[in-house]
Amino acid sequence: MAAVPFRTRLRDLYEGPAPASDRFRYVLLAIDLMTVTWLVASSFLPRGGHTTTIDLAIGLVFLADFLARLWIARKPMRDLAGFWGIADILVILSLVVPIWGEGLAFLRVLRLYRVIHSPRTLEQLRADIPGFRRNEMTIRAAMNLLIFIFATTALVYQTQAGPNSGINNYVDALYFTVATLSTTGFGDVTLEGNSGKLLSVAIMIVGISLFLRLVQVILRPSKAQFACPTCGLRRHDHDAVHCKACGTILNIPDDGTD
Repeated sequence: MAAVPFRTRLRDLYEGPAPASDRFRYVLLAIDLMTVTWLVASSFLPRGGHTTTIDLAIGLVFLADFLARLWIARKPMRDLAGFWGIADILVILSLVVPIWGEGLAFLRVLRLYRVIHSPRTLEQLRADIPGFRRNEMTIRAAMNLLIFIFATTALVYQTQAGPNSGINNYVDALYFTVATLSTTGFGDVTLEGNSGKLLSVAIMIVGISLFLRLVQVILRPSKAQFACPTCGLRRHDHDAVHCKACGTILNIPDDGTD
């Protein structure tokens, strides 16, 4: 019996349906979550050899993951030149060769968006978590808003910590981000310079749009996500028997709960 090539085994880990593949992808998601946790926690610590060592270790893990995904990709050059490929390269460089200090650290948060919204991860969450399957649109809208808040908080901290006396750690940056996003605008913390004003405007415009999207999804009646085999319509009532667009008989999976 011929041995399975290593590239095939690695592709199965990243993309396959086996339980081992599911556990592997959950480990990658856990690593990204721990990285974001460290990103926040490190803002309260003085920079030194220990923080540099941890950043280097994280960078090497990201590098190994990036090279593995590039090796198994069907179109590696497209992935390399794409937005997520460039973002990964910048994150790895900021960790392994920190010539910008922590200047690109906010991009680490964007990895969560890519991982959580990948088709394979979504399929896995639908299969493993009934609550996710029933409330997918609401959960995804909430995750988009939370990821935006964390990414923006990291960007505010990286660009304002030091020159701005009101931004000393991630809590300060989070406080400003939420106050700006909610249009509360206490005014006790403001961003300096034209770039800071433009960033504040972007937070309000993009953040409020995401917040309104979340509210819209919460208030809208819950729908089942299931692609009609004939017309492709994906949103149906949970108890639908026929597609309301074309009349095709549907077979929507149901876990038996109300």
